[in-house]
Amino acid sequence: MQDESDSKSVSKWTWWSSWCPTSVHQLRNAETKILDCVQNDLWARYVSLPTQDKIWTVSVTHKTPQALPKPASQTPLVMVHGLCGGVGLWIRNLDPLCRSRPVLVFDLLGFGRSSHPRFPSDPSQAEQLSVNSIEHWRRALGLESMILLGHSLGGYLATSYAIQHPERVKHLILVDPWGFEHMPEDGSTASARPGCPYWVEALISVASLFNPLAGMRAAGPLGPTLIHRFRPDIKRKFEDMFDDETMTQYIYHCNAQKPSGEVGFMVMSESLLWAKRPMLERVHLLPPGLPVTLVFGARSWMDSKAGDKVAKQRPTSYTHTVVVKGASHHVYADQPEEFNRVVQSICDSVVD
Repeated sequence: MQDESDSKSVSKWTWWSSWCPTSVHQLRNAETKILDCVQNDLWARYVSLPTQDKIWTVSVTHKTPQALPKPASQTPLVMVHGLCGGVGLWIRNLDPLCRSRPVLVFDLLGFGRSSHPRFPSDPSQAEQLSVNSIEHWRRALGLESMILLGHSLGGYLATSYAIQHPERVKHLILVDPWGFEHMPEDGSTASARPGCPYWVEALISVASLFNPLAGMRAAGPLGPTLIHRFRPDIKRKFEDMFDDETMTQYIYHCNAQKPSGEVGFMVMSESLLWAKRPMLERVHLLPPGLPVTLVFGARSWMDSKAGDKVAKQRPTSYTHTVVVKGASHHVYADQPEEFNRVVQSICDSVVD
């Protein structure tokens, strides 16, 4: 039975959804156009969880000529996107990285085409809901183990998952991970990099009071224009693949849906840049035998020195940091060839 507060919430969102020019159908169409670029064998489907939620999942395997035998099943590479992302953002990485092993990507619970449940208001519970969904997803697919890669928020959640289920992770790859550093003692919400402009600090402080994309949804029909105006880099990162607004539209439709994972992120965050439960306080709980590689963009607002801090927490364990020249926060799209090379090298080192 739906209580009165839930009814009001549904009614409120119904009004907003009619104001925003988006739909699940439009998101599916935008994603399909992106994934049509994949040259290898691809399957996409919903994976049902015991909670009745569903995780939208894409798997890519190397297309082997019929004259050659199919390679034996290998430990898959599983890639977890960050805040405001989805499976489509990995389009530059799927074909190159599937040559040696299957690649699986999915929309995190509360994002993209996956279910959008209500997240708890407690930071640890909100984090646990996401981690549990990843474990339920793994069980549903029957994966014994994986090479787990997480970008930004995905890196934070991948680390939490590896701490709780270390036997399932053969190598942990953290790409510009969010939520590791402690918030400065002076309460500053500035970028992790020194010299952040004051206007950026002010913008972050104000934005941290609301859901990150509330303004985009509130803009209604102007939402897609705002994405194009304030994030022109999204189109530029993929302009050699799409000469239209495909990627901008995909990002818009991913995030104009009913906010869910975005709400969970705000519960877990002290501000847009800092976690309430910094992962550096827990990274020592990773088993000593689990290798960890951190990949940062040289031009990212994330500080690669976090890699050194992780290494200090694991003095007897393999912890390696790679800084990719010319890349910002979205390393996988800014410098895809170097990113793919680094990740492929790691995958080659894993014994199946």
